[in-house]
Amino acid sequence: MDDGFSPQELVMTLLGSHVQPRETRRVWSGGLVLLLAELGFSDGAARIALARLAHRDLLARHKEGRHVHYSLTRRTLAVLEDGDRRIFSLGRAERPAGDWTVLWQSIPETRRRARERLVRRLRFLGFGSLQDGTWLAPFDREAEVLALLAELDVTEHAGLMLGRPSAALDLRAFVTRAWDLDELARRYQKFVTEFGSAGEPGTDREAFRLRTRLVHTFREFPALDPELPGELAGVPGKRAAAVALFHDLYATLAPAAQRHFDEVTRV
Repeated sequence: MDDGFSPQELVMTLLGSHVQPRETRRVWSGGLVLLLAELGFSDGAARIALARLAHRDLLARHKEGRHVHYSLTRRTLAVLEDGDRRIFSLGRAERPAGDWTVLWQSIPETRRRARERLVRRLRFLGFGSLQDGTWLAPFDREAEVLALLAELDVTEHAGLMLGRPSAALDLRAFVTRAWDLDELARRYQKFVTEFGSAGEPGTDREAFRLRTRLVHTFREFPALDPELPGELAGVPGKRAAAVALFHDLYATLAPAAQRHFDEVTRV
C-alpha cells in the first residue's frame, strides 16, 4: 500500500487511529512490525521506523520480559490532538473572513531541522507560502503559531502579525500565489473517486487496510486546503463529498479495523 508514504508516517496514523486510551496503552513492537508488513514494508524498514520515532521522542520504549512495547510520549499526544482538531473539523463549517496571520522567519541553517518542522506544521495549520520565509493564513492563528515557535525554540528568529487585507486590492487573484486551488480540487475529486468506489471489506484485515489508507490520504488535506472564506474563493469542488465520505467510512470501518489492530498488537 505504501503509495509513497513513509513507514514513520504510517506508524503515527496507526497509533492515532487505534490506540485508546492514548495516555496509558502500550503496543507490542512486533505487532506494529506485522501491521507495517501488511501495508507493504519490510521488517527492517518497520523496525528502523520505530527506532527513529523513539529517537525523535515520539515513542517511548518499554522492555517487558522478552517483548518490547511502545507508548505515546507527551509530544506525540500533543501532535495527535492538533492533528485530530484539524482533520475532523476540516470543511465542517464556513468560517467568515477576519484577521489574517502573517509569519516571517529567518531560522539559520544551523537550525535546519527546526525550520523543516516549522514548515510542515505551518502547512498543516493552513498556511500558504508567499515567498521564501514568509507565510500567510486566512484566519487568526496567533495562539497556535506562538506555541509552535516556543516548542521549536525559534521565537527569536520569527515575526508575527495579524491584520486585514486592503479592500482596494483583488485578494482573490493574490491567494492563488499562495495556494494551488486547482490542484486541491483535483485531489478532492481523486479522493471521492477512489474511496467512493471501494467495496465493502470482507474481513477485519481488509477493513483495517482500507481505513488506514483512508485516514492517511485524508490527513493530507489540512496541509493543502486553507479553507478560504467564501468571498475570496468558492468551496473546492468535491470537498463536501470528500468530507462526508471520510467521516462515514471512518466510523463504519472502525469496529473491524480495531479488532484487527488489537488482535495483531497484543501478546
